[in-house]
Amino acid sequence: MQYRTVHVEASRSYDILIGRGILAGLGDFIRPLLGECRLAVLTDSNVDALYGGTIMEYLHAAGYSACKYVIPAGEASKCAANLLAFLNFLAGEQFTRSDAVIAFGGGVVGDLGGLSASLYLRGVKYVQLPTTLLAAVDSSVGGKTAIDIPAGKNLVGSFYQPSLVCCDTALMDTLPKEIYRDGCAEVIKYGMILDKELYDTLHTLPFDRDAVVARCVGIKRDVVQQDEFDNGVRGLLNFGHTFGHAIEKLSDFGVSHGEAVAKGMVIAAKVAPLCGLCDVADELSALLLRYGFDITCGYSAGEIYNALLSDKKRRGGTISVVLPRTVGDCCLVQLPVEELGCLLEKVI
Repeated sequence: MQYRTVHVEASRSYDILIGRGILAGLGDFIRPLLGECRLAVLTDSNVDALYGGTIMEYLHAAGYSACKYVIPAGEASKCAANLLAFLNFLAGEQFTRSDAVIAFGGGVVGDLGGLSASLYLRGVKYVQLPTTLLAAVDSSVGGKTAIDIPAGKNLVGSFYQPSLVCCDTALMDTLPKEIYRDGCAEVIKYGMILDKELYDTLHTLPFDRDAVVARCVGIKRDVVQQDEFDNGVRGLLNFGHTFGHAIEKLSDFGVSHGEAVAKGMVIAAKVAPLCGLCDVADELSALLLRYGFDITCGYSAGEIYNALLSDKKRRGGTISVVLPRTVGDCCLVQLPVEELGCLLEKVI
């Protein structure tokens, strides 16, 4: 069984394993980390229909006692009600502090599973098993966990590192085209913020999935090791997200995360030259269009501005935005919220 390994040194050190077909070795991967324990697999209805039986067979064959909890697929499931329901499920199954959670799904499952693990009995171990490209390159790595509340996306959460990330890239073969494309937005983001060579390779389709996932994970690893708790350079990973989260909120999450990030990156690229930075909006837009993204905003500058006021990156009267200096080099800019509102009027 061949796979790549990316090691993360954070408040909890762990490995990220990347390869095709490696889910079959899950029991062997987790035993040195978790020992003999009980496992609760959190997944969603889409993943369960495809692979729910498979993962339970692998775990039972490896000698583990495992149970499963399934939530409806979709962003709406990343909510307080499901958080409490899963915590009650763990309690009902009499899970102890020596047991562990496995988050088997996309970003919603990963965020909900990680937050649940951080809260149950004040913290139990958990493993991330991302099944989407977006989760593999972004949300499963770095320890950010959260749920959404009506006031905004990811406003309730914690920093809580997994014990292992196991990314079986073969699971992405069954993703709907639009879900896979969502992950491509995050991949393009990594190229834009820190790696022009990666960005340039993305013009050739299809790209080498395992290699690209490993490169993106390596970039995020390097950033997280410098700034685990998001007080500085980790903010670069939010390129496109400040505006993207506003679009998600305004659409009541009808616009997917990847689509919203694509729109948000274009807005940020248009704002950049107004702040004395370079203009790469046309180049970035052309690449996003090649991947099939709708990069039109769909909302007024005033609507975006009002949604930004509850963004977690706001500090008092300023908000942090990531703007490109050039392809492969972005910077964090602190802008007064009123000034950002004026800039949005000029680009939307």
